[in-house]
Amino acid sequence: EYNIEGNPFEAPLGDYPGMLELTKATRPAQVTFVPDSVDQLTSNRGWVISPHEHRLRDTIAEYRALGGRVSMFMDPEVDEYALAKDVGADRIELYTEDFARAHKSGHFDETLQRYAAAAKVAQDVGLGVNAGHDLSLTNLHDFLTIDGILEVSIGHAVISDALRFGLTGAVTRYLDCL
Repeated sequence: EYNIEGNPFEAPLGDYPGMLELTKATRPAQVTFVPDSVDQLTSNRGWVISPHEHRLRDTIAEYRALGGRVSMFMDPEVDEYALAKDVGADRIELYTEDFARAHKSGHFDETLQRYAAAAKVAQDVGLGVNAGHDLSLTNLHDFLTIDGILEVSIGHAVISDALRFGLTGAVTRYLDCL
């Protein structure tokens, strides 16, 4: 399934036509809105929806009219999950860097429980739950003990592991985790 991630509010730049035009041209099954700026190398936070509520509502409607679903990249802070649903999102993608860091230290149970509670709140308000950022072969199995995770974004990790195991070997290892 094809998913495009990006900030729906960033203007076109150089050869990049902007996320909406890219979505119109490619018709992905899902777009994931990430609040990154054009000059950021990678994500460092999830959305705070309330300051962008009206603009997001209109933007999400425009993307959904193209036939795909919309996921909002969000921290495991549940205060705005109902608002995400209200502005039209179909899913959230939990920003999992905190879990990955805690897992690396070996002390991740409390952090995992926070993510599990966040996933439950999202599901209770009618949102599907995805997850992504720093999930890898070393931590994915533990993260997937959370009920109801629909998909994970592991593209960077898959490619990194493909350098060690080959692409087929890396994909096979991830499928084993799933």
